[in-house]
Amino acid sequence: METLYHSTRSSNELVTSKQAILAGIAPDGGLYVSDQLGESKVDLGRIAAQSYHATARDVLGTLLSDYTEQEVAACVEGAYGDNFDTPAVTPLTPLGADWLLELYHGPTCAFKDVALQMLPRLMSVAREGDGHNVMIVTATSGDTGKAALEGFADVPGTGVTVFYPDGKVSDIQHLQMATQRGNNVAVAGIRGTFDDAQTQVKRIFADADVNARLAAAGTVLSSANSINVGRLVPQVTYYMDAYAQLVQCGAIALGDEVDYCVPTGNFGDVLAGFYAKCLGLPVGQLIVASNTNKVLTDFIETGTYDRRREFVKTISPSMDILVSSNLERLLYYLTDGDCERVAAWMRSLSETGVYTLPTDVMDRMRETFSCGFATDDDTRETIRSTWEGEHVLIDPHTAVGKCVIDRRASEGRQRVCLSTANPYKFSADVLAALGTDTTGMDGFACMDALQQMTGVEAPAQLSGLRTAEVLHPDVCDQNEMAAFVESACARIF
Repeated sequence: METLYHSTRSSNELVTSKQAILAGIAPDGGLYVSDQLGESKVDLGRIAAQSYHATARDVLGTLLSDYTEQEVAACVEGAYGDNFDTPAVTPLTPLGADWLLELYHGPTCAFKDVALQMLPRLMSVAREGDGHNVMIVTATSGDTGKAALEGFADVPGTGVTVFYPDGKVSDIQHLQMATQRGNNVAVAGIRGTFDDAQTQVKRIFADADVNARLAAAGTVLSSANSINVGRLVPQVTYYMDAYAQLVQCGAIALGDEVDYCVPTGNFGDVLAGFYAKCLGLPVGQLIVASNTNKVLTDFIETGTYDRRREFVKTISPSMDILVSSNLERLLYYLTDGDCERVAAWMRSLSETGVYTLPTDVMDRMRETFSCGFATDDDTRETIRSTWEGEHVLIDPHTAVGKCVIDRRASEGRQRVCLSTANPYKFSADVLAALGTDTTGMDGFACMDALQQMTGVEAPAQLSGLRTAEVLHPDVCDQNEMAAFVESACARIF
């Protein structure tokens, strides 16, 4: 049976998964969802006995059913090969009494690689013979941008434009994007926050005049953010595979529930865990870990989502987000597919900055989701204590997750903390957390000092940035972003 998708805000127009992936976002601004989620369940015994690649084929084949087995297999083999530095793709390692799911072994050293090495391949299959050029337009809080650039660089018939908040990503994250090579890439900082960039990108997608001009030139827009279902679905695999690794090492028996703690800002990574649960994975709790921009923590605790608050720049910048776009998908499922209510809440968020869910909906959410947050001081202390106590070096985002999980009782279940980035992407903050005064040191001096202190080697793809040429120095105002995209299309196509 073919899986069909429609907008979270209207079920009038059904599309295939290929069409949903190419569009990125629905025409009414909603996100694509399927009412068939959960109808097919995974075979736990099969999952526990097979490789990451085999599980990825199962997950994609279930959720993106209009792709043939051959198409899925080719995408999986292409996405998870020599570009990852371990055959396990996302290995699970001990962390005290808990477990660390290492999601940073791909080409850009961040968890986004798992999905963004897959998405270009899914798109290429979906658009075969359609005659259009595709421009990927993406806002990033730090990691998605480089992963998208790396995944889509020099893909025929495709361009990629990335916007990041100028001055609000780490030095290494900035250089990863600003030095990106490829004849089809465009990068610009924006004067504002990630939320500003994300809001403007959504407006570009909804701008009929911009889209008409691009269509006349044979170009359509699509997204590589986690609003694209093709970004979300591949992330389901590592929840399944982590469970398999726990079974294989004897930490759990088949059928035991497992808790997952997820440092998240845009809600996409943790939503993938919810999808895994819908497919039959025995998930106990999905623990949403926030930094000082704790809009999600406050929401889960109170039932009110309120973005009307001060934006705080933290040492975990990829989570510095006040509008968590993927939450809209969860609201759809919590209301049993009530598009009108979801659309009303999203309209309220856009117009007033706030909405409140009724008690029955929040009760359903809290059956699966719990929360916590960590300040920058908490994060630094967790980096330090994890190194000194466990001899494990973690980045600030992972430290947010570990801090939150450490404060909770285990309730008798095994617990997995998702580690979303290599610590060397944030060398200065990690080094400072370990007690070194970093005043006057640039990112590479901090990288060298951190290596010397810990004996943990920095990945070549990060250390090599020190000699890379800056190719994308552009910075623009928010109201110039649409023009930047059109200019990039004219240059690339």
